[in-house]
Formats: sequence, C-alpha cells, structure tokens
Amino acid sequence: MIRGRLLAAAVLLAGSLAVPAFVQTAHAAPTTFTTADGITVVSAAADGPRLWRLVVSSAALSTPVRVNVLLPEGYVDGTARYPVLYLFHGTSGGANDWLQFGNAAAATDPYPLIIVMADAGYNGDGGSWFTNWVDQHTALGTANWEAFHVGQLVPWIDANLRTVANRDGRAIAGLSQGGFGAFSYAARHPDMFSSAGSFSGAPDIASNPVTISGAYGIISATAVGLDGVEPNAMFGSPTTDTINWHGHDPATLVTNLGDTALDLWSGNGIPGPLDTANTQVVQDALIEGAAHESSVYFAQAAHNQHVAYAFDDYGNGTHSWPYWTRDLAQYLPLLMDTFAHPQPAPTAITYRSIDRTWTQWGWTVVNSRIPAQAFSGLVSASAAGFVVTAPNATTVTTPAVYVPGALYRVTASGGSVASTVTVAADGRISVRVTPGFGHTSVTVMLSAL
Repeated sequence: MIRGRLLAAAVLLAGSLAVPAFVQTAHAAPTTFTTADGITVVSAAADGPRLWRLVVSSAALSTPVRVNVLLPEGYVDGTARYPVLYLFHGTSGGANDWLQFGNAAAATDPYPLIIVMADAGYNGDGGSWFTNWVDQHTALGTANWEAFHVGQLVPWIDANLRTVANRDGRAIAGLSQGGFGAFSYAARHPDMFSSAGSFSGAPDIASNPVTISGAYGIISATAVGLDGVEPNAMFGSPTTDTINWHGHDPATLVTNLGDTALDLWSGNGIPGPLDTANTQVVQDALIEGAAHESSVYFAQAAHNQHVAYAFDDYGNGTHSWPYWTRDLAQYLPLLMDTFAHPQPAPTAITYRSIDRTWTQWGWTVVNSRIPAQAFSGLVSASAAGFVVTAPNATTVTTPAVYVPGALYRVTASGGSVASTVTVAADGRISVRVTPGFGHTSVTVMLSAL
C-alpha cells in the first residue's frame, strides 16, 4: 500500500478533524435554495438537521434530477464557510446511494464539510459516464452531464450555501463509474478541485492499449443494456472518435493533475474480509478486477509522468459497498488535511485539452483549427512566457498579472507572433501564435519594454 502525498517510487503491479484555517464568517444560513446558474429548483425538503433533498432541472439535461446536500453540524446556526466534497455514485446508482448504502451521514458527521451527492444518470439507469454525450438524440434526450455537474452545479452550490468558493475548498470523489467521473472532471478542470478520490474507479479508459478494449466493452454495454441507447452514444466510436475518448481519459490527461491530491483505492477482485455470501459475488469480483486493472494503469501513467498520487491497492476485495464505505472513511481525514493546508496556485501552468476553446488557471486558449477536437496545450506558462502546443494558429490570453497599458516585447521560437503587444485594461496580454512549417510547438517569451 502506498499512502501519503509522495511520488510512488515504483510502478504498481496490482486527519485531521480540526476546522481548517480558512473558515471565515459570512451571512446567515439560507432557508431556501434559489434558481441560479442555469439550475431551476423543482423541490427542496429538509430531512433532519443536516440533510436537504432537492430535485432540480437544467437545460443541460432532459429531465429533472436529484441533488442531496449534507450540511455539517452547526451550519444552520452559524456563519462559517465550509469546504465542499462532490461525492458521486456508480453505474445504475443515484443520488441516494451514499446515504442509503455508504454510511455517508455518519462518516461525515465529525467533519466541518459540506457533501453534495447528485444524480449522474437518469432514474437509476446505467449512468452518464460523466460527459456531454456525442449523441444528443437518443431516447434519453439531452445529456450534457459535464456541463451540468461542473458548469452549473458547482457555481449553484456556491451561490446557495456558505462554501469556500474556490479550488482550496473543493474536492470530488466517487465509486466505480463515479471514480472515473471524479478523476475525469478533475483532469479536465484542475483549477476547480484540489483533491480527487477514486474508490474502485476506472481512471484509465483509453491510455493503455489493454484498457481501451475492456473499457469500450463496459461502456457500450452500459449504453445498450442499461441506458437503452446506441453503444457509441457517450464518447462516440473508439475508432473514429478516439480523440474524444482520450480527451476525457484521466490517464491520458494525467499531467493536468500535477497539482491535485490524488487518492485511489481498489481491491483485486478476490473475495476478501468484508465480503459476505451473496448472489452477485462473481459479478462483483469480475468488475473489481477490471477496476483494479484500470487503477493500476492510471498509477503507471502517473508514475511515468512524475505526478504524485496515493494508491491503496489493498488486495482481496470485491466491487461492493463495504469496501467503498471503508474507502470513504479513510479518504475523509486525508481530504481534511488537504483542505487545512491548501497549496498555492502553481507559478507555472501545464495543461492540455481537446476543446477548441478552454480556460484554466486564468489562461485562455482559442484555437483557429477546423476540427472541433484536437489536442492543444500550454507548458510552463508564466508571466515570463509559455510554450503553446497546437497544430494551427492559436490565440493565448494570459491571466490579469500585468500593468494595464504597458508595452511588452514578444519573441517566438518555432513560429511567428507580433513583435510587441500592449497590456489590456484588465491587465491581460493576448498573443496570436502561428506555428512555423513542420512545428506544433512554439516557445513565446514576454519582456517589458
């Protein structure tokens, strides 16, 4: 077992309870949840002193979904702000799973922490696989799950609750398919989550050649057998839409996670100490074996790219709730330690994405390419300059760190740029970078005149 925040030393073969220092005073607790950030509240009911059960709707989804919120002890009568853990269920599950089967209320009771548990599929079907579906015209209708979870739910929670509304106070975790979702969202949006947890998850669906065939089999079976849609509805074909699979795969995007606390748990599929005789023991063993393989391949990818992680490869255990309940109990003190000791934002940014336009860590990249999806990225981006990797002309806009109106000299290696730029009124510099013939990487330097 590897534990702690240290870089793993070899390729894998198989808490603090104190209130974090950043808790601040704020306005009194809300008595209602309001419509905001694209989310409309259909119903909201308190279930005891800590739990809110909500149903919400969004244009990103075809039907309303459930969102359960566990508040920390003393929230209603206090004024403090709290960090948030977004905690996801697995295949054929729903927002109630962690409450009903995972002991979430009792496990989180000692901690000054808000827990958000949202549906990641419609009515307990096979689930969404945490992406905006390639096919928006299936029998299930509109299915933009990443847009809902990341683009709407997170700011909606921040608007309605006294949260620490930044990366230092935000984490994401999940079991099985939800473990994939947690790592995929964290890899695609690393400036939003400081910690990610995977409990028997699938953090590699496309990076390792062995993985992709198995992952496609599982995901397509989920689509056809459980969701009742065509097999390529979610990510597209692994042959013709390979770029989309890679663009959502945590192992492929592992370098994006260099500043995220990563914790994984997995058994090997052999019945272990928490298993009891039940009719699904064979199924649970097989699924855990596949999850274990995916977790090991992610760990290999992280090791190869010198990305720190912690992997509790705990040996015998199946794909079942007793292990995930234990995983959550072990994750929580690690998470609270991360919240209590937030790391500063990286001084140099490295990030890659298949999206034509993306913004991370205050940097914005707009590609002029024709294909909707292709990898572009920034390497070691700082106020002094950056390396942009893109096949076509790209406009890079920096964070607001410069003096408005100042003049900067721009030099490039491997491509062409304007020789000088003026800092905009908001303190940002925008540089259009055109790769030279045969170049897909351009080094740009910025210096004040």
